[in-house]
Amino acid sequence: MSIHKDQDRIEKVVELAAPVARVWRAITDHNEFGEWFRVRLDSPFKVGETTTGNITYPGHEHVEWVSVTEQMVHESLFAFSWPPSAVDPDTEYDADAKVRVEFRLEPTEQGGTRLTITESGFLQFPESKRLEALRSNTEGWDIQAKHVAAHVER
Repeated sequence: MSIHKDQDRIEKVVELAAPVARVWRAITDHNEFGEWFRVRLDSPFKVGETTTGNITYPGHEHVEWVSVTEQMVHESLFAFSWPPSAVDPDTEYDADAKVRVEFRLEPTEQGGTRLTITESGFLQFPESKRLEALRSNTEGWDIQAKHVAAHVER
């Protein structure tokens, strides 16, 4: 995927050899999500509520997790938002600024799941930092797609 400074979103599609119900549980159960995403979450995901915790990914243990669950459509869509300062702590953002992450699940003909991960809101980043945020998060979702695949396919 080519990245350019004027794009607002990144998208990652991964085919998983696991049924939709299994993938849904892996992304919406806060304990399972924590296992593959490498984060220790303090509470379950609930629409309209804030979830906090700490990243456990090596080298990032100092990073706090703060997200707001925006949507949970059973076995179809899970979405949360987080502040852009989670990616770029050196810049001050508007209080209502947010980056949205969506997980869309679709069954495949083979009995697996097509998981589409979309992160949007990058135009809020200063132009001088946007390209790096896009590259870093694209790389991060490539890694996380492998993690979730390993988690649900074991």
